[in-house]
Amino acid sequence: MDLKFTSSRKYISISVPSKSQAMSPHIKSVDDVVVLGMNLSKFSKPAQFFICVSGVFMFYLIYGYLQELIFSVEGFKPFGWYLTLVQFGFYSIFGLIELQLIQDKRRRIPGKTYMIIAFLTVGTMGLSNTSLGYLNYPTQVIFKCCKLIPVMIGGVFIQGKRYNIVDVSAALCMSLGLIWFTLADSTVAPNFNLTGVILISLALCADAVIGNVQEKAMKLHNGSNSEMVLYSYSIGFVYILFGLTCTSGLSPAVTFCSKHPVQTYGYAFLFSLTGYFGISFVLALIKIFGALLAVTVTTGRKAMTIVLSFLFFAKPFTLQYVWSGLLVVLGIFLNVYSKNMDKIKLPSLLGPWKKSVEERKSRTLSQTV
Repeated sequence: MDLKFTSSRKYISISVPSKSQAMSPHIKSVDDVVVLGMNLSKFSKPAQFFICVSGVFMFYLIYGYLQELIFSVEGFKPFGWYLTLVQFGFYSIFGLIELQLIQDKRRRIPGKTYMIIAFLTVGTMGLSNTSLGYLNYPTQVIFKCCKLIPVMIGGVFIQGKRYNIVDVSAALCMSLGLIWFTLADSTVAPNFNLTGVILISLALCADAVIGNVQEKAMKLHNGSNSEMVLYSYSIGFVYILFGLTCTSGLSPAVTFCSKHPVQTYGYAFLFSLTGYFGISFVLALIKIFGALLAVTVTTGRKAMTIVLSFLFFAKPFTLQYVWSGLLVVLGIFLNVYSKNMDKIKLPSLLGPWKKSVEERKSRTLSQTV
């Protein structure tokens, strides 16, 4: 908008910036959702849903397959921490590359916060990877589905929270499903080890804490996903490297992997790459459609991962896996329903009875009138 006056007066120019100019230089629109360089905002809602779900299933199914494939290499099971070290190294490189693609490269979150997040990330991924040396892959996935249990326990003892009957029922279903699945695994699996259960349980506890810490740090300091990935995984890489060096666990792992470079480093690169891409689609799904739909999709993905694990890798099977798995799925549904009671309306069992009572009252009233 330009305003001009007579020659005796000064020339006044008023310019109104456009919507895209008023924002940060590297953001085109407030509603832009970019995944792997693809702007999903240009597509319709059904197309966005199809792209996100396809990305989640494709990358995470490959991720799970490669993870189990690496641990199926004979002699690799003791080197779960070394795999986590390699994975953290690749994630740091991916985060650095992504950070270079945006204009604002400043670190916004304090270093002390990143040191805490890195420690929790090491606990989550390191213990989870190491547990595969002692557990069947489906058992590990079932445990990962039950993050609600340590979250609720921590909420009760640390924050003094109180939960409704639906949350308690969800935790109870998950707990019973886990116990049943673990008992079935101990019965049919020849290499079952209680150490794996302890490791994956500790990983769940760290995972339950890390989500809250990451969310609080990113909202408080307005940090980006690429910044979070770069600094948390690079610091975690140093933690694991220091730990393996002190425990003399680095040299045997390097020696073993150097003899099988394709089956270890090659698979680990693809394993890390698919995991990095998968989380990008999960975040996009949450941003566009909300956490309710994202949880539903990721739960379906985990169920598919378990099915494929039994199909591609030889392992004993029992129907107890099915029933206990369905019990865990019921717990997940109750947890999602508890958080979205205002959006999900379940049919009431008393509905038909109440309706019949009202009809009888109306008939009685009409007869008296």
